[in-house]
Amino acid sequence: MAGQPLPKAEQRKLDSGHLKQPLLDELANELPYFSEDALQLLKFHGSYQQDDRDKREKGKDKTWQMMLRLRSPGGRIPTGLYLAMDELADRLGDGTLRATTRQAFQMHGVPKADLKEVIGTIVRNLGSTLAACGDINRNVMAPAAPFDKGGYPAARQLADEIADVLSPETAEGSYLDLWVDGDLSYRIKPSRKVKKVRSRQLEGGVFSGDEAEPLYGDTYLPRKFKVAVTVPGDNSVDLLTQDIGLVAFTETTGELRGCNVYVGGGMGRTHNKEETFARIADPLGYVPADQVLDLVQSVLALQRDHGDRKLRRHARMKYLLHDKGIQWFRDELTRTYFQGDLKPLRNEPKAKLHDYLGWHRHRAGMWFVGLPLLCGRLEGEFKAGLRKIVETYQLEIRLTPNQDLLLCNIGTPQRASIRAALAELGVETPEMPAPLARHAIACPALPTCGLAITESERILPAVLDRLDHQLQRLEIAKPVLIRMTGCPNGCARPYMAELALVGSGVEQYQLWLGGSGNLQRLAKPYLQKMPLDQLETTLEPLLVSWKEAGGRRSLGDHVHKLGDEAVAELLNV
Repeated sequence: MAGQPLPKAEQRKLDSGHLKQPLLDELANELPYFSEDALQLLKFHGSYQQDDRDKREKGKDKTWQMMLRLRSPGGRIPTGLYLAMDELADRLGDGTLRATTRQAFQMHGVPKADLKEVIGTIVRNLGSTLAACGDINRNVMAPAAPFDKGGYPAARQLADEIADVLSPETAEGSYLDLWVDGDLSYRIKPSRKVKKVRSRQLEGGVFSGDEAEPLYGDTYLPRKFKVAVTVPGDNSVDLLTQDIGLVAFTETTGELRGCNVYVGGGMGRTHNKEETFARIADPLGYVPADQVLDLVQSVLALQRDHGDRKLRRHARMKYLLHDKGIQWFRDELTRTYFQGDLKPLRNEPKAKLHDYLGWHRHRAGMWFVGLPLLCGRLEGEFKAGLRKIVETYQLEIRLTPNQDLLLCNIGTPQRASIRAALAELGVETPEMPAPLARHAIACPALPTCGLAITESERILPAVLDRLDHQLQRLEIAKPVLIRMTGCPNGCARPYMAELALVGSGVEQYQLWLGGSGNLQRLAKPYLQKMPLDQLETTLEPLLVSWKEAGGRRSLGDHVHKLGDEAVAELLNV
């Protein structure tokens, strides 16, 4: 774009002084909201400006509030940080915490005047919201289970290292200036290995040309960037929906051997813009352990330089892969950015969607318990009771990509008392949630999300009850993987589900069908505006067809085998 005016979004980042102004100045004024320029920078600091749409009244000011999101690689939330978040939510938020599909807590309802206190308290309790949103690498995902066996420890360590390698440099200083008055003692403290890799951000094609921000440059990325790490066979992280997905292979000693690499996944779509679409990642190749971090920062640098900065809805790396192809991507990567070895993929076992619900031993004498949280929302008596358990037994929290919560580091002598405390909160059999609810997820949607077209989180329980009743009436015992969003942006990754409802109008939804239960295949849209009150009558012929096929296949596999024409006929399209 040399010689041409920068698009407004790019100019804003360039003029911000590495994500500081006008946000710093506007934090000091008494207005209850930020300007457009400031709020777009606010995203890089982990917060969105919202208003309560239930309280909108014509002719009156909006009820402004801030939502903020943690940076917590692999979903790990230490005891002290959790207790601080719980207290902040009650005192300065809307009284709830929400586990997201990227393994982080969101906090809603924070007034602008209290935002510095909230983020500052999080930082002082060794948490961070830096880069949880914005045109930058987001929270790095990994299997939440704290298993000490197999490749799980290596995968968790790699997620932590990637988060540090892809952390911005000067923008971190801006972040600390804004929220803790420039106290640099809270800087991320990377390992020696990570420091060595980061030093190579000043070399070759990886170097942005900006010494203050060697990896990102002064305009950062064209759009958000997402990375996940897992172990062979564990697809708890929805690997193929990521910009970079890594499958970590380890030696018998547990040491990282290398990774299969997948690139170019992404879920987001724009309403009524057919040129936007969901996409699953392409296989790129296998890299040995000592080159994984260099490969990751090289891929990010390629997207930095070649991603579309003119049209934001075409800016994700998935569109670069779609337009140029995987061979061009591989050639450009190895020619300009990555000097290591890209080898053919290693064989992987069939992927499974693990959720870790119920009780598990992760090492001798130590346990964790996975608790189902439909839609990830913590509130009311359950939230208060959970705080008491965490505080009493000093437990660590880990969040899953399925919006569930793990209580970790439970000693064998504590099991009985914690089991009893959970039973008092209504969680007697955490390993056995309702079948449809087990893997169902939804985005927050109304009333806080400005992109929401219709409801999602608030009505998912009722939708699941309706579908459960229908399946029981038809004597179908097999579960269905269901996801729901209030708009096409795809925050609950609906396009991987066996059955997904994607908001397209008031109480109207696109109907997507045919994803796989292990999250390896994209669903397809069959209806564009299905009234929600017609859900059962629309699905009935398809469900009867599934039952008559013998019930051996999942619903998604049944739809896939039937083919588009047969499914459309059953849906009366």
